Amino acid sequence: MLTMGRNALSWVRRVVTRAVLKRVGPRALSLLPEGALVPLRRDGVVPVPELDRIADEGPITQLPVPFGVTLWLVTGHDVVKQVLADTAHFSNDFAHLGKILELEQNPGGLGFADPPVHTRLRKVLTPEFTMRRLARLAPRIDEIIADCLDSMAEAPGPVDLVEKFALPIPSLTICELLGVPYADREEFQRLAEARFDLFGGAGAGFGHISESLAYMHKVVAQQRRDPGDGLIGMIIREHGDEVTDEELAGLADGVLTGGFETTASMIALGALMLLGDDRHATRLREDDSAVNPFVEEMLRYLTVVQVAFLRFAREDTVIAGQPVSAGDVVALSLSAANRDPALGEGIREFDPTRAPNPHVAFGHGAHRCIGAELARMELRAAYPALVRRFPHLRLASDAPLTFRETSIVYGVEAIPVLTGPDL
Repeated sequence: MLTMGRNALSWVRRVVTRAVLKRVGPRALSLLPEGALVPLRRDGVVPVPELDRIADEGPITQLPVPFGVTLWLVTGHDVVKQVLADTAHFSNDFAHLGKILELEQNPGGLGFADPPVHTRLRKVLTPEFTMRRLARLAPRIDEIIADCLDSMAEAPGPVDLVEKFALPIPSLTICELLGVPYADREEFQRLAEARFDLFGGAGAGFGHISESLAYMHKVVAQQRRDPGDGLIGMIIREHGDEVTDEELAGLADGVLTGGFETTASMIALGALMLLGDDRHATRLREDDSAVNPFVEEMLRYLTVVQVAFLRFAREDTVIAGQPVSAGDVVALSLSAANRDPALGEGIREFDPTRAPNPHVAFGHGAHRCIGAELARMELRAAYPALVRRFPHLRLASDAPLTFRETSIVYGVEAIPVLTGPDL
């Protein structure tokens, strides 16, 4: 799930606000109409009914946005896949978004790159994400999960499942993947979490991006001197100076950005689903064969990456019969695509036995999430371990949970739970 990361829409909105305040004053935020935010709104873990209504009216709809931008929302499963796969007519290049928002700082990573740059860099990363190479991480993932469960068991009173379980698993797994020095692990985890701080203010996201990239440059320099067994060291050994330090630091930071918060959100929201229906937890405890279909249905049903990277039409084209002009912005609702009734009866309900399950939770085409199999490994290990270790796991109170309101990567801020039996 290598995407922009946590609260990316808020990041964009803060930048938009800064860019237009000079022109339209402090009422800039009011220029973002609610209709434009429907693809990011949810009621608990499911999209708001308005998104289903829009999707049912047709696979492509124009959304109301200011600033002279024409924005199309694509919702149909087949049409979403078509646009995701079409790099000839649609561009991901950050320069398009930077021009609209008057930005110069490119967040980096594969998501904002087009061929041939994207093709070359993805070719560098792909071998490191094959199942053969990822298999070396499996024992360490199990150890990380076990340590998290021990920490939860030792905590007095209620424990936050997000803080103690959902966040450290992907953070420490990425440490292992990249080959971050063990002495730096606490600092790395701090950077991973701070990178997506919801409450750090308008400039926080940019400050943490710069801090994270600076740290990655330091790790790259160390690995150049003494390449380790992690992803950075392997790329250096196999490609040498073909990949610059700038590119390597950007790739590493992209792995952090995309692989951390998306997986953490999936672990947290999936655990919340388990807490809501003990039948699912019982099935995972008692039947190993139930894990894979459960994970795939969670990926489809939750679709934590709600909207794919924005696409920009390179030239006049047509999407599902709708003319789209060169320069138009296209938003692809992965949530709606995964709920398209064309996929089968009952597709808007949760069914952990569903097969086949052709979801697009990891995207599709050239930009499909390169870390999909790593995310699956973490989820397949985390869910059964949690319910087997804590058969009496339950929410600590009836107080409403706080979900993110407008976020590309959907999630919950905290899940207070009790781990022991109810005495």
